[in-house]
Amino acid sequence: MNPRAAGPSSAPVREREPETTERVLPDAPWDVVVWDDPVNLMSYVVFVLRRVFGFPEPVARKLMLEVHNNGRSLVASEPREQAERYVQELHGYGLQATMERAS
Repeated sequence: MNPRAAGPSSAPVREREPETTERVLPDAPWDVVVWDDPVNLMSYVVFVLRRVFGFPEPVARKLMLEVHNNGRSLVASEPREQAERYVQELHGYGLQATMERAS
């Protein structure tokens, strides 16, 4: 018998997976901000907030007054994709809205 044909003389060595210290963290929330503008009526802003977010009348009115009095209102904090959808929908209704990383 040929000793070379018999195969390896030692068992294969299993390589260890490298240890990692990185952790995948969930996406931090993004704030959806509605800005004041000289075009839209206050009643229309209330209508849009109710339609887009499903807010009850008192909540939508409070947020609209923040927009009117402070120039802006944070209306939602969501994962990035949902915040982007909200901003697009608000733009579709003609409101000025942006998103920013939550602090």
